[in-house]
Order: sequence, then structure tokens, then C-alpha cells
Amino acid sequence: MMWDSLLETGIYLVCAYVLFWIGKLVYDWTTPSYRVKEELVEKDNTALSVAIVGYFFGLVLAIGGVISGPSHGLEVDLVDVLIYGPLSIVLMNLSRVINDRLILHQFSIRDEIVRDQNAGTGAVVCASYIATGLVIFGAVSGELGGLATTVAFWVLGQAALVLAGIVYNWATPYDLHTEIERDNAAAGVAFAGALVGIGIVVRHAVAGDFISWAASLQDFAIEVVIGLVLLLVVRFATDKILLPGLNLSAEISDPENPHLGAGFIEAFSYVGASLLIVWVL
Repeated sequence: MMWDSLLETGIYLVCAYVLFWIGKLVYDWTTPSYRVKEELVEKDNTALSVAIVGYFFGLVLAIGGVISGPSHGLEVDLVDVLIYGPLSIVLMNLSRVINDRLILHQFSIRDEIVRDQNAGTGAVVCASYIATGLVIFGAVSGELGGLATTVAFWVLGQAALVLAGIVYNWATPYDLHTEIERDNAAAGVAFAGALVGIGIVVRHAVAGDFISWAASLQDFAIEVVIGLVLLLVVRFATDKILLPGLNLSAEISDPENPHLGAGFIEAFSYVGASLLIVWVL
């Protein structure tokens, strides 16, 4: 029995690595305007490195949703992998296009990352990939659902990420796009934490067994509202608890010297708070 279990584990790992390789090829095929190897090795483009790491991380999460969970037998599991694995890769790359167009829509993300090597933009793109991977992980996991529920909750998850970007920009006293476009890495890192935090909440909202559309949509709406309120509460609480006596927004948007450390602290506050929320829900 032990050897059978090890053999099955090996098969699942091989499937995961093949899916990851396909996902990487899809990324390369859909970004023909620049050569990744040249940007990373010859130009030392940190912004692109951060963005690509986010894509790979999100891809691992998406694939993890396919291969995790209870087994229904090797044959059935492999059929699910063949169906939901490629679907996850497609959704991941569609999310890349949607997030690029809607989350940071006031400038060209490609130009900021490739031409200007803007690390703040790279951080936001990285986080959007990770958040998308979390959404797909939740959408493809669980029982009693199917292709329709997976795609539907992926769409709802993407809408939640875009809405989070709108709420976040509204809640900050500075203009997010302006700060990131002027190479403010602190603003990008802070916003990245907010996106990952929302991704964690949305993953929890769409995960689990599908019971009915009414029940699932109600649970999803409640948890997304909680996550969006979290954006507002955490921004206030971080100033009072983690950095008492300091104005976090002023530190991040300092026109002379934006404080990257403040951006990381804000990012942590969103991720940490989202984890605590999903653990108690």
C-alpha cells in the first residue's frame, strides 16, 4: 500500500510540474514584445522579476486547487486534472489581461515594468497574480460544483479585486496611480498587500462545497463586503497600533523620500488581518 501511495503521489507531482511548464510557456507566448531572459539577465530588471515571481506563485496556487483535496481514485483525479488544469492556466492568463487593464488602468503597465523598471508597478502586478491564484484555488476546489461554477466564481473574484482597487484608491489621501507612476515603490508595496489580503478573503468565500447558487452567492457577497471594509479599518488601525504617532499615508507618499518600510508594514497589516478574518469565519 505504501508503494502504491508513493506512486500516486509521484504521478500527481508530475502532472503539477507539466501544468506549471505549460503555464510558463503560455506566459512566454503571450508576452512577445520583450524577451524575459534578456530583461532579467542582461538588464537586471527587478520589476519584471517581481512580476514574474508573482505569476509563478499564482500559477502554483491555481494548480494546487486542482490537485489538492480528497481523492476519488487515480483515474477520476487525472480526468479532473486534464480538465481543470488547462482551465486554470487559461483563467490565470485572462486574469493577467483583465488586471492589467482595470487595476492600474491609467498608464501602460508594460512600459512601467519593461521600459522604466518600476518596482512599485512590479509589486502590484505580482500581488494581482497571487490574488488571482488564490481566487482560482478556491474556485476549482470543493465538491458538487463544475465548470460553470468555477468560471462564475472566477469572474466574481476578478470583479472583487477590481473593486478593491477602486475602494483602496478612494480611501487613500494620495492618488495611487500618480504615486506608482512616479516610481514610488512604497505605494506599490502597500497596495500589493491590500490585493493579496482581498485575494485571501475571496479564496475563502469561493472555496468549499457548492450547495446552491443562492447560498454560495450570499456567502460570497458577505465575505467580500467584509474584505472591503477591512481595507478601510486596517488603514486606520495600522496608524494607531503598528505605527502610533505617525501618519502612514504621509510616510508612504513623501514627495522627497517615500518610506518603503512603511509600505511593507501596511502590506503586512492587510495580509495579517485577512488571515485572521478567514480563520474565524
